Amino acid sequence: MPPAALTFDHAVAFAQVALANVTREYPRKLDHLLESPHGDLTPHGIHPAFYGSYDWHSAVHMHWLLVRVLRLHPGIPQAAEITKVLDRHLSPASIATEQAYFDGPGGRTFERPYGWAWVLELQAEALRLAPKRADAKRWSEALDPFARYLSERMSEFLAVAAYPIRMGMHANTAFACILALDYARVSGDAKLEADIERAARKWYLEDRDAPLAYEPSLADFLSPALIEAQLMREVLTHGEFGPWLAGFMPDGLGPLATPPLVPDRTDAQLAHLDGLSLSRAWALRRLDKHLPGANEAGEAHLAGGLPQVVGGDYVGEHWLASFAALALGDAP
Repeated sequence: MPPAALTFDHAVAFAQVALANVTREYPRKLDHLLESPHGDLTPHGIHPAFYGSYDWHSAVHMHWLLVRVLRLHPGIPQAAEITKVLDRHLSPASIATEQAYFDGPGGRTFERPYGWAWVLELQAEALRLAPKRADAKRWSEALDPFARYLSERMSEFLAVAAYPIRMGMHANTAFACILALDYARVSGDAKLEADIERAARKWYLEDRDAPLAYEPSLADFLSPALIEAQLMREVLTHGEFGPWLAGFMPDGLGPLATPPLVPDRTDAQLAHLDGLSLSRAWALRRLDKHLPGANEAGEAHLAGGLPQVVGGDYVGEHWLASFAALALGDAP
């Protein structure tokens, strides 16, 4: 049986979830530094493009999802609505306001590196679609100054980060580098690509015997080991990667072959484990030729996470579909 892919039915369901989320202002979790008792604190007032989906980074990757499904399945019934929403949210004025926020109070570390990387990945997807659609060209042109700005910020961060962040949540540096590297290659940003490769080698090249028995932590939505391996697959040569992986995961997948248990899908932290199933599936399917049993384990993880994407509690539904789209791959 061929591996699962992002079908037309997936695209329709995911688009419906994303459209509902990116225009839903509440509930909203704000990460905002107050310097006075004044100012507009409404989500839409602070973030005119990315005000929906519970939090800023989820809003960004749900916009990415809309562009992704439009590229893979342009005939979906929501195509006109997606275009209308993206024209409104990804306008030059809205994106300029989003960028200006990063130069304001608290902006230096706001959404670093996770949200930064998703903006870059959103631009990568818009650039892929732009040759086929004039509207996508408008979106990519509006995003371009912001993406270049965050690319520079990412390079600055990589240069000073003496150590990686290995946790299985938002701050994970390997995950951010995977998404940023995709942008660098699609956009032709050679400096960012070189900076990511340099940082990955600095952080991870000497790693051996990944502590797989310690995964997962209770609120993980990323596997520290698999995400690191996925990044190193991207930056090492073929001759380098095999020996590196053999030293990093000498006993194969071990406990990572088994999908995680999710104790409470109404708890915003514990529901991360459904995302872990999907992000593991994404990594395992990409590592299939290098790890025995990776593809089978990836399909098992996908089967565990995919049913939770649509129709579940909002704490999962506001973000899981984007990770499902990653896991299902870049082809219909």
